Amino acid sequence: MKAIFISVRTGSVRLPKKALKKIVGKSTIEHLIGRVRKSKLADMVILCTTELSEDDELCNIATKNNIQFFRGSSPDKLKRWLGAAKKYNIDFFVNVDGDDIFFDSGLADICFSQHLHNLEKTDFIDGRGLYNDVYGIKTTALAKVCNAKSDSDTEFIRPHFVSKSYGFNVEKVRNVPEMYEKKNIRMTLDYEEDLSFFKTVIEHFQNTKSEMFFENILKFLESNPNVVNINWHCEQSWVDNQKKMIERIKT
Repeated sequence: MKAIFISVRTGSVRLPKKALKKIVGKSTIEHLIGRVRKSKLADMVILCTTELSEDDELCNIATKNNIQFFRGSSPDKLKRWLGAAKKYNIDFFVNVDGDDIFFDSGLADICFSQHLHNLEKTDFIDGRGLYNDVYGIKTTALAKVCNAKSDSDTEFIRPHFVSKSYGFNVEKVRNVPEMYEKKNIRMTLDYEEDLSFFKTVIEHFQNTKSEMFFENILKFLESNPNVVNINWHCEQSWVDNQKKMIERIKT
């Protein structure tokens, strides 16, 4: 069984309960669920969240939108994934971050297709550096990492799988259309300005009754740099914050 795991929780310092913020009548996580469910190759979509009571509403949203959910460790994202994989008999999954509202299901299907062409050998498909980082992970590899790692802080998951100490077969995601390659457009939800950005784009497509294909979103943004500028200045703040988190983990 193949699945898309949506990793999300409501706890956030910079933008509290961002997954529940409403845009044109739907929460941001519902906008993402709608896009992810268009995958042609996923057998299942599973929302992975924590056991904290503050995340009860996320489970209600999953049920309302006809997808599965799994609740697990709050700090340990990898063990959360492993619990979900065991419960639903998932052999391979693609992770989607709940902040990446415009994630395109076609990118997940590229990972699934690559995995299907190399079932026995592929442990980890590395899609770092695209508009939204995407990772395809074999459950057996995930279990090996969970059994060996010493810490529970798994904010950064990629280093666990590309480390040579595990001996995993790591493949760079292949045959990726140019439109998925990252340009100077910020498409993730961390700050109030990001919410304004997503709101502006979604309202445009709502008002024009146009389909929100990823290609159409890019064309709109490339033609409207003023919209791109709503949140682009947040990118450096985000990068600086990531560096600080890495330093804390090292120490």
